[in-house]
Amino acid sequence: MALLALGINHKTAPLEVREKVAFAPEQLVDALEHARASGRLREIAILSTCNRTELYCSTDTAGLESLLQWLGDYHHLAPAMLAQCIYAHWDQDAARHMMRVASGLDSLVLGEPQILGQLKSAYVLSQGQGLAGAELGRLFQQTFAVAKQVRTDTAIGQNPVSVAYAAVSLAQHIFSDLGSSRALLIGAGETIELVARHLSQAGVRSMIVANRTLGRAQALADSVGGRAIVLADIPQVLAEADIVISSTASQLPILGKGAVEDALKKRKHKPVFMVDIAVPRDIEPQVGELDDVYLYSVDDLKDVIEENQRSRETAALEAEEIIARGALAFMRQLRELDAVDTLTALRSRGETLRDEALAQAMKLLRNGKPADQVLELLANRLTNKLLHSPTIQLRKASADGREEMLQLVQELYQLSDSADAK
Repeated sequence: MALLALGINHKTAPLEVREKVAFAPEQLVDALEHARASGRLREIAILSTCNRTELYCSTDTAGLESLLQWLGDYHHLAPAMLAQCIYAHWDQDAARHMMRVASGLDSLVLGEPQILGQLKSAYVLSQGQGLAGAELGRLFQQTFAVAKQVRTDTAIGQNPVSVAYAAVSLAQHIFSDLGSSRALLIGAGETIELVARHLSQAGVRSMIVANRTLGRAQALADSVGGRAIVLADIPQVLAEADIVISSTASQLPILGKGAVEDALKKRKHKPVFMVDIAVPRDIEPQVGELDDVYLYSVDDLKDVIEENQRSRETAALEAEEIIARGALAFMRQLRELDAVDTLTALRSRGETLRDEALAQAMKLLRNGKPADQVLELLANRLTNKLLHSPTIQLRKASADGREEMLQLVQELYQLSDSADAK
């Protein structure tokens, strides 16, 4: 079995493809079970965020094809379409990729901290389903340790730049005075919490938080002095909003073109700034066709983000070195663990031969054979049995021209040193 990291992200696929491959939180348990049933997978974890969908597996090389087939079938997509934007990393490359993801080096926002928590959640869910065993467990733990070292030893996480921060920064470019603007936030997850915090720091005092459950919306609204509503009440308050920022896990759009048109009429066509951070999208793309709406998707925030992360480039180089060492150390650990099985089998074989030879010697002693003769016979038999199979294999290797086998045995038994000493 080998380790595989398979996925698509903001670098390899546009938003319209990423949203088709995304897993909603309530789908993940079902998806994990279906993936296991697809075959050739011993362990699997799924990470699904606004910018990436990745599968981390313990499988074999043939498992890649079956996994692609499963992913396409699950999302009703042709494998050929997926193949155009998918990437696959094996073993050490898979470990390095996961460490880069966890450290924020592969994110749209360089060094963003949220991805580490999302990776931890993916691992916990997989572990709970019995699908993250020894191999993935070691990989995730090493990944978390390396990501922590990156955060501790580099400046990659200083002055955090998130998608939420980028959305608010864009709003500041459009509105000269955010203090007089009113904001509607759709969702109550971590991203919207960050948006609310950044808007509050930027001077926005009037915020409405809309969420599927009123309790979570109320908790967030109370923290920023806003008010809370359920999603069904959005049409009644949409006309009040100068800024609309949405990030939910909904599989269907929350805001359609018709609802926004009605709100614009009530606003007498006063412009509205909208940012849809969700994948799949919360706001129908057709809303962007309206004259008085400035609609941005998560992909549209790239320019804003790039301006704010140039200062992190030196830190990123330092982080890459830490990650390279971490991936190398992880693979060394794996190889050492592989050797444990071989050493256990070797010791077991030696003990079996010893026990057989000892049983024969004890039988001879009980039959009255002299002890010195029995000891000599025991030594000869044990030596012959231990060396019988290796001798045959070495002769065959020599006949086949496999000189490396002979050199390996000389190294294992220090035969060159013995010859030199003589």
